[in-house]
Amino acid sequence: MTQVQKSPSGGTAELCPRPGPSKPRLRRWEASQYLLDEHGIEPAPATLAKLACVGGGPPFQKAGRVPLYPVDLLDEWAVTRLGAVVRSTSEASR
Repeated sequence: MTQVQKSPSGGTAELCPRPGPSKPRLRRWEASQYLLDEHGIEPAPATLAKLACVGGGPPFQKAGRVPLYPVDLLDEWAVTRLGAVVRSTSEASR
């Protein structure tokens, strides 16, 4: 995703890539925000906690008692959650 940024001289706007996360692993609340910002998926931190218990959530690692979600695995999980692109609702059931 890109954002429009004004040049310091006040000239024309430039497109620049959106900066990625600065950390390779995110805490649960950061993972929730990352999924919303990058993929439009809105799982609450409590939902990620529930999925960590029952399964079906994104893979994570533990650092002591703190769950950490690797960004690359969050991206893979988000892609699997998203359905195929369709042009109408009748295509979705095929």
